[in-house]
Amino acid sequence: MPDTAERCRAFRHLHASGCFVMPNPWDPGSARAFARLGFPALATTSAGFAWTRGRRDNHVTLDEALEHMREIAGSVEVPVNADFEGGFAVEPAEVAANVRRAAGTGVAGLSIEDSTGDPANPLFEFTLAVERVGAARRDSTDDQHVANRMTLLAGLGFGLLGGLVGGLAGLGGSARRRSGGGRREALD
Repeated sequence: MPDTAERCRAFRHLHASGCFVMPNPWDPGSARAFARLGFPALATTSAGFAWTRGRRDNHVTLDEALEHMREIAGSVEVPVNADFEGGFAVEPAEVAANVRRAAGTGVAGLSIEDSTGDPANPLFEFTLAVERVGAARRDSTDDQHVANRMTLLAGLGFGLLGGLVGGLAGLGGSARRRSGGGRREALD
């Protein structure tokens, strides 16, 4: 079985080489099935995992999520990206501390949502959203893991997306967008 560093390298290579599909396993059996079908990487699903526990999405504990990530990553040889919900914290330093713990589970990457769970204010304020992901990226235990940000924009409009991508590009990542002609342009 490849070690975490090898999986991180493979995951970074997938990101650099273009688009790819990552199905969402909800348990080790579904992870092995997807890997056997030839998917080059997998991405956990916080909702799918919560539902296997009879709970709603975002209603599992940090320790439960970490164990789930460990189980999924340990059941396959392909890189695994973890749906890390909102990082199980609001403040950037706390998100970063939780990311350090998640990096030790064998996953190759993490996605951190910027949704608050509050219908009146569904997304974190822009500056805080960027600070949360920036702290997670700067303070992780290594520079190998891939850090992603998920913006759940259902019903919110898409004007915010450009600002988030631009702000996150300043964190040292390689954010990209498609221009009108389908050409990719670097935002960094």
